[in-house]
Amino acid sequence: MVGKADLEKIRDGVYEIPSSARKDMRVPARIYLDDESAKTIEDSAINQVANVACLEGIQKRSIGLPDIHFGYGFSIGGVGAFAENNGVISPGGVGFDINCGVRMIKTNLTEEDVKPHMQELVDELFKKIPSGLGSNGIKHLKETEIDDVLLNGATWAIENGYGWEEDLKFLEENGCMAGADPDYVSTKAKRRGIPQLGSLGSGNHFLEIQSVGDIYDESISKTYGLEKDQVVILIHTGSRGCGYQICADNLREMDKTAKRLKMNLPDRQLACAPIDSDEAQKYLKAMAAGANYAWTNRQMIQHWTRETFENIFQQDADSLGMHVLYDVAHNIVKKERHQVGKIKKTVYVHRKGATRSFGPGNKEIPQEYRDAGQPVLIPGTMGTCSYVLAGTETAMKETFGSTAHGAGRVLSRSGAKREFSPEEIQKQLNDKGILLKANSQPVIAEEAPKAYKDVDAVVKTADDAGISKLVAQMKPLGVIKG
Repeated sequence: MVGKADLEKIRDGVYEIPSSARKDMRVPARIYLDDESAKTIEDSAINQVANVACLEGIQKRSIGLPDIHFGYGFSIGGVGAFAENNGVISPGGVGFDINCGVRMIKTNLTEEDVKPHMQELVDELFKKIPSGLGSNGIKHLKETEIDDVLLNGATWAIENGYGWEEDLKFLEENGCMAGADPDYVSTKAKRRGIPQLGSLGSGNHFLEIQSVGDIYDESISKTYGLEKDQVVILIHTGSRGCGYQICADNLREMDKTAKRLKMNLPDRQLACAPIDSDEAQKYLKAMAAGANYAWTNRQMIQHWTRETFENIFQQDADSLGMHVLYDVAHNIVKKERHQVGKIKKTVYVHRKGATRSFGPGNKEIPQEYRDAGQPVLIPGTMGTCSYVLAGTETAMKETFGSTAHGAGRVLSRSGAKREFSPEEIQKQLNDKGILLKANSQPVIAEEAPKAYKDVDAVVKTADDAGISKLVAQMKPLGVIKG
């Protein structure tokens, strides 16, 4: 096992464990940390990055990002890219909440415009958008419709009146991942997904009304359509029970495959299969379907958010400027082309608690943003700021175009409940002028800001290391928690 003692500083914000640290490591393990985090990071999370470095076909290096913490198989805040000819696919490199992600909606409202209506907005959003453990959406799918959602993603939502055609342009993968096949999604996963479409869920998922605070890059902010005091809405949720079940189903199959092929894995949670195997291909088709469910889920929540603002401000959403800035996936495998050594290779990039951070000029970025780089959305914790950053060329060279996805937990949910009281947290937020509406009292304690790393330090590390560029800060005004 490796840990903090094995970290070697490469430059400010960048540490590495050489492949010689363990006889089974095929490549180095690189972790992006400030000096203080390098002293306090969990050894278990470091060891997970090293474990990923042992997998067949891994390219260049195994990566831990500034929000890294211990997870299932891969660390959360982990990236691994695998060659298509001899690499593997591991569901643990995506996690149970397939395409958990974040969407930002812009408005032409200011904080001054919104403040008098905040209580009404929070109450109406909480009423309209179901949240909490096992919560069900207000749209009840027929059993015959779930396959269309899994196949077509956000396109299905648009065709059924939940949004605008232009929305798709500003979603990663345009809200529909190619290769999805509902036939590889179990009946149990579909049944879990049918009632939950259009709901936030629980845990760290949220909907937040925010205002733009500090601007760090005026030019890119203008390109993204952001200015100081502007009100924006951030939606953070994923594929709910459907994605969880897809992961659980495929982990069982991969575990059998790893045993059958006598794979020498450093951790059973890294159960995987060769990319060209039936098991890997089935998982990729099911995972894409789960990702499409998540994009549909965020699309429907966005639709009801627009409706709420329309009702309260008595203007249509277009007049209110409620256009999508961008939508990013945090937990996903993507087939991409990246520079590895002197050649460009097709690799399968596993991002788990990691945001794509493609640099300027990349054709995957909407034309409107291409000169600036891809928008990167990094949410804070309840009561702390969130950030918009831009993708960079450094990320393309070093991290397979990836950066951090949030603050990263430092306390377990049970530990947070022991340490914080819901009433105390609610009062702290109220004192800051932040309205909070939560589905349950325990979740308020679980999601206490101090249960997470300092998001300001996370984004500063990402910016200092060059794997994403700070653009703007968002301050919370009202929070809906699951």
